[in-house]
Amino acid sequence: MSDAMPEPVVGPVTEPAEEGPAEEGPAEEGFGAEGEAPDEPAAAAPLGVLREPTGHPAVDARLARLAGVDALPADGHLEVYEDVHRGLRDELTSLDAHPAPRPYDNRS
Repeated sequence: MSDAMPEPVVGPVTEPAEEGPAEEGPAEEGFGAEGEAPDEPAAAAPLGVLREPTGHPAVDARLARLAGVDALPADGHLEVYEDVHRGLRDELTSLDAHPAPRPYDNRS
């Protein structure tokens, strides 16, 4: 094994091609015919995620709120997601709560 580094291969130097007029043709995806900026946000489109009922009315009501997100702009999604998450977390927490003890009946 040798510590020698191989010499870099250097090819002929070429000049960059001259830029000619842009070719006329169909507009590229994301660009309009008039050269509109591609920075324009795409229109909202539903994700098509199916929501199956869970059998728990309170949970199903929370999840139903997610259907309205499709109609909101992206900056409105966070508020809905956080609200649904908070509600689902509250539903789960309520499952851990122990029911109140039944009053003692001493009529025996």
